[in-house]
Amino acid sequence: MTDPVGATPLDPDEQDGLKIKSIETRAELDRYEQANIQDGLRWLKRQKTPEVLSEAFMRRFHQQLFGQVWAWAGTFRQTEKNIGIDPLGISVELRNLIDDTRYWVEHATYPPTEIALRFHHRLVEIHLFPNGNGRHARLMTDALCRVCLGAAPIDWLQGADNLESQSEHRSAYIAALRAADRGDYRDLLALFD
Repeated sequence: MTDPVGATPLDPDEQDGLKIKSIETRAELDRYEQANIQDGLRWLKRQKTPEVLSEAFMRRFHQQLFGQVWAWAGTFRQTEKNIGIDPLGISVELRNLIDDTRYWVEHATYPPTEIALRFHHRLVEIHLFPNGNGRHARLMTDALCRVCLGAAPIDWLQGADNLESQSEHRSAYIAALRAADRGDYRDLLALFD
């Protein structure tokens, strides 16, 4: 299977976690994952007041989004990737992100969209799981907007068909995330604000 630019390659042990052994192509995998994501979004809607800013919720949400497809869904990655921090630091960095975000929300440190995009960037940067991090981070950000910020979700597509396929919009999104890695959030804010 060929991964889109910016996607995280899986190691063989992670690939063994595929629950549907008949999947042979990236398109088939995408279809199964999308169906599972729809189930995960229905689960989210049933949550009355989810504690979005908690490790337990983030793990559970990932499991709801990908658990029908991947055995390791909701489990922090144990391997190095082409993106993300050392796996041993995931829990600590996630705790820092949760604490920072709670502070930003409580003290209105930034406008709501900027809080959401900073949260999104850091969640992608930490890279919690073997795969599905971008989709999980976007959906987590939307939950943060709705539950914690009382704001509309981010319009991730900005008129594009989707953010998973190779497109000019995806390239701009990946470039904006890389600029944010260097502490420059201007492109990310310009793209989605």
